[in-house]
Amino acid sequence: MSTLKTILVHADGTPQCAVRLRLGEKLAAAHGATARALYAVTSSLTRYPMALAAGADIGPTLVELDRQRRDAAHAQYAASVDPQRVAWHDGADLPVADMVRAACYADLLLLGQHPPGAADVPGDFVSSVILDSGRPALVLPHVLLEPVLPRRVLVAWKATRESARAVTAALPLLQQAETVQVVVFDEGEGIGDEQPITGYLAAHGVSATLKKEAALEHELGGQLLSLAADAQADLLVMGCYGHGRAREWALGGVTRTVLASMTLPVLFSH
Repeated sequence: MSTLKTILVHADGTPQCAVRLRLGEKLAAAHGATARALYAVTSSLTRYPMALAAGADIGPTLVELDRQRRDAAHAQYAASVDPQRVAWHDGADLPVADMVRAACYADLLLLGQHPPGAADVPGDFVSSVILDSGRPALVLPHVLLEPVLPRRVLVAWKATRESARAVTAALPLLQQAETVQVVVFDEGEGIGDEQPITGYLAAHGVSATLKKEAALEHELGGQLLSLAADAQADLLVMGCYGHGRAREWALGGVTRTVLASMTLPVLFSH
C-alpha cells in the first residue's frame, strides 16, 4: 500500500507556484492522499527593513502590499486547483520556520527551485527546509511548465543512510513508474555489490535496472543531470548529503550543483 498520504505544497506568488499546486493535486489523486498549500513568504517589512526610515506612514503601505501579494497568490491557487482537493493555509511571514513546522505532518513536500531574481523567500529557502525538516522534498525546476506524474525515474544510489531514506521516500512514486533505473558511481574505490538495491526494490514491487558509471572528478552533479537527460527521466531521486557545520557548506557539492542546474523534478531526502 502507498505510504504517501499527506502532501504539503509551498505556495508563493511566483508563476511556478501554479505548477506545484497542480502536481500536488495530481499526486494526491494518484495516491489517495490529501494535499494542502501553505502560503509562506517573507513579509515586506522583512524584505525592506530600511524602508521604515522613510517615515511612519510606510508601515501601513507595506502591510497593504503584503495583503495584495497574498490575495494575488490565493487567486492563482483558486484558478489552478480544486479547493476541495487542495486546502489553503496562511503562514506567519517566516517562510522557512512555517514550512519546517508544517512539514512535521507531511509525508512529502513540494518545493520550487529558486527562480532568478525572486525575492518571495530567502535564497537558501529550499536547502534550509530540506535540512531542517528532515522530510523528503520533491523540488520542481523553475523551467517546468506542466505538472507530470513521474513515469521514467533515475535513482542515484550509494549505500548510505541518505540514499536509503531517499529511496524509501520515493517508493510510492517508483511503484507507479513505468521504468526505474538505478545508477551507481565508481568514485575511485571500485563499485561493490550493489545488487541488493534492485532486490530491495523488487521486494516492494519495483522492477529496476542497474547502471554503473565511472565518476567524473568534481563534476558528479553535472554528470548525474546528464545521465537523467540521456534516460529521458522525468524524476531524479537522490540523497541530500551534508558536509561541515556552516550552513553554506551544509549541502554537499553534488546536491548544490543539482539544485542550481536541475531541469527535471528531483526528490531529495536528507
